[in-house]
Amino acid sequence: MRLPTLYPSACAALLAGLLATAPQARAQPTAQESTAPAAATPSSTATPASPYVMPATQVWDMASDNGEVYRIFVSAPDKGEPPKGGYPVLYVLDGNAYFGSFAQARWVQDYLPVGKAIIVGVGYPGDKPWDVRRMADYTAQLREPLSPEVRAFAKYKSGARAPFLDFLTGKLRGEIAQRYPVNLERQSLFGHSFGGLFALYALYERPQAFEAIVAASPSMEWNGQHILEEECVFRDKVQAGKVGATSRLMVVVGDRDADGDPESARMLAERLEALSGWGLRVRLQRYPNEVHASVPAQAANDTLRFAFTLR
Repeated sequence: MRLPTLYPSACAALLAGLLATAPQARAQPTAQESTAPAAATPSSTATPASPYVMPATQVWDMASDNGEVYRIFVSAPDKGEPPKGGYPVLYVLDGNAYFGSFAQARWVQDYLPVGKAIIVGVGYPGDKPWDVRRMADYTAQLREPLSPEVRAFAKYKSGARAPFLDFLTGKLRGEIAQRYPVNLERQSLFGHSFGGLFALYALYERPQAFEAIVAASPSMEWNGQHILEEECVFRDKVQAGKVGATSRLMVVVGDRDADGDPESARMLAERLEALSGWGLRVRLQRYPNEVHASVPAQAANDTLRFAFTLR
């Protein structure tokens, strides 16, 4: 089967914050800046400042079975009784970067059904929004021969997505269930960029592992469009009746995304929507004014509604 062609994107924006964490040169001050008075310093009587801590949240580090350490962020209702069967759970990849948006959206709506749920951000120890380890956790092993857009990144580890999926659906899920009253039948996943690519892999590899999956701006052009081959295998299995029930899928994209091709997301949703006769439910959510980096914050409320509102 001939695979559709996707436009290449700027790979740096798809990677694990490599450019985001690189040091930036400081511009020389202008003459006006050099003569400007120094910023005022707090007086000795000023109230000391402290870091802001979001209410109704917790954070801890835990290791996977293969020794990889992750930072786990949780936003959960801190009052009232859990719903019958327990709270539904949404796992948010790149938790350092995106947990705050999803936790805030849940917290301010905790009197609504979408707020009676648990958000679990999965990130890495440290204060950077992205970590280079995401390239390994979210992607397949780089294919040989290396395509031009990935050659610069061959020095970084890749191909650990299978054990990372094991961690998400095994040890981490069990830890969350021990700490909170959760509904194990209502577990959902959100991923953006490389995380969106991983979200598609999770659907194709373990169609029943999550009740709902949101793939935002998935980096389908990465690694010679390898994910499209996996899509074809998944589609053949579904049509052959070998899959059965599957996750619901929402594909999210910003129409001003210059680091990917918004049209490829539309075509993905269209191809998978053709499987509706076999039980796959697909939705496409487009944001006309959003770019690659702004999609997750814009998608927070739509994701909560998609994951937590029963239909």
